[in-house]
Amino acid sequence: MSTVAEIFAHTLKEIGVRYVFGVPSGNMIDYVEALRKEDGIDFILVGHEATAAFMAGVCGRLTGVPGVCFATFGPGATNLSTGVGGAQLDRFPLLAFTDEMPDNLRNRTVQMNIDHEQLFFPITKWTTRITQENIAEIILKAAGIATENTPGAVHIGIPAGIGRNPVEKVKAEVDYLRLEKKRWSPLVADQVTKIEKLLTKSKKPVLALGLSAVHAQVGEQLVSLAEKLQVPVVLTPMAKGLFPEEHSLYGGVLFHALSNHVANVYSQADLVIGIGYDPVEFNYEDWMPKVPLIHIDFKKADVETGQIPEVLNVVGTIDVALNELLQLMIPAKEWDLKFLEQNRKEIVKKLTPKPDSFGPLTVVDELRKALPDNGILTVDVGAHLHLVGQQWRTPHPEKLLMTNGWSSMGFAIPAALAAKLCNPDAPVVSLMGDGGFLMMVGELATAKRLNLNIVFVVIYDDSLSLISIKQTKKNFDSGYGTDLNVMEDEPTNNYFGVPAVRVTNSEEYKTALEKAFAADDPLVIEAVVSRGEYDELVLQPNK
Repeated sequence: MSTVAEIFAHTLKEIGVRYVFGVPSGNMIDYVEALRKEDGIDFILVGHEATAAFMAGVCGRLTGVPGVCFATFGPGATNLSTGVGGAQLDRFPLLAFTDEMPDNLRNRTVQMNIDHEQLFFPITKWTTRITQENIAEIILKAAGIATENTPGAVHIGIPAGIGRNPVEKVKAEVDYLRLEKKRWSPLVADQVTKIEKLLTKSKKPVLALGLSAVHAQVGEQLVSLAEKLQVPVVLTPMAKGLFPEEHSLYGGVLFHALSNHVANVYSQADLVIGIGYDPVEFNYEDWMPKVPLIHIDFKKADVETGQIPEVLNVVGTIDVALNELLQLMIPAKEWDLKFLEQNRKEIVKKLTPKPDSFGPLTVVDELRKALPDNGILTVDVGAHLHLVGQQWRTPHPEKLLMTNGWSSMGFAIPAALAAKLCNPDAPVVSLMGDGGFLMMVGELATAKRLNLNIVFVVIYDDSLSLISIKQTKKNFDSGYGTDLNVMEDEPTNNYFGVPAVRVTNSEEYKTALEKAFAADDPLVIEAVVSRGEYDELVLQPNK
């Protein structure tokens, strides 16, 4: 016989979970103890439940195995929900466990008691509740749901008081996690005819790649298709790294810095071919010209009626559809490759910092030079994210971690903690603005306690810059409600024991980066800059 808590720990370990993140409650200590006794899986204490969920989501993103987090009743669950929503809309597989009242108290007025199923219903793929008889079954089913098709979050309530109850131990059917993915047969003749007709008629199609294409791991096929048709490729930000940025057909990233220059490319298109395009980052109709759309994904395009002249949905497995497209006898198209090269060079030129300057462009540029290709950058929400989305050379999607579906400030620090735990030998950098840093600075204590040698780079401009830019565009007072004014005349030398270095010019910054990457412990670099560079680069028109 095993206890409920022991089956909980063992089942998670069997499906490949390495860490469970959270803030323990009195009810949870039975489960924490079971995790302590189970080899190969550990409980990680964090400072805030949102951190637990962000870290679990990133672990799910990097490993493919659902990340796991835990929170207690009421405020613990609501704190956790921020990161759970992140996993849902950023497409990270996640299992979120919360304490719940026992059956006889669920509908009573009790301290900290709310309906967790209702709380998590809109931000998960599934929400459920275990009993002591079905805990292994529920975990395995939840893991399958979290990983199938569009990855996302599942919430599981754990009734208080059952952790030490004995139950008969059952063997976990780990294969349940690997739900048989639905495989579609090759495209039907009618679909092939329609695709062939649209492609043949088109003179300047463009490929638009999204997050589902990242999950499908179809990078090589995408390069082959672009080269076969000789058409440019644009990507949503979280798909960055899926198509080589040095390729002659690379057109840029949608929605981020200098989006008006990327629009120089796709505005010429007479056909858009969306491949694994997930609108959670950017809707088609917000950037597409009034041309037909071929949408290739396992679900139909989410578009507003009447906004796109013609939509051909190719619903099925992405790699199967791409193989069929590669077999079509379609001649190369009429794009001006010299124009594509010149437009790409213009983007690079505008994103190259001026000599002797020290602004956000220099912070990103020098960081890219310092971070090896096997390194991972986690980046927070803000104006700097728009620079990174266009400027940062990304060898692979897993080397740049951002939140662009949920877009929660405070993401970068927890993401970096998780990335380092999952990739202990890879250098990891967390880049954020001062606003995001304020939200999660307490988790530097977690980095120190876990001895994670992460480089934390904070862009200090004393403002919520992205919001301030939006205020300016509407002729509002650009400082009201966005000025932070957190910089002291005398810099601190540490945060919770993590050393801090303040830099105000590029030479100081380069020296600090060298010191940080050579260190065995975490280090914070405070880069004090002016936000003026953002004005001509960020929030440019997409049409």
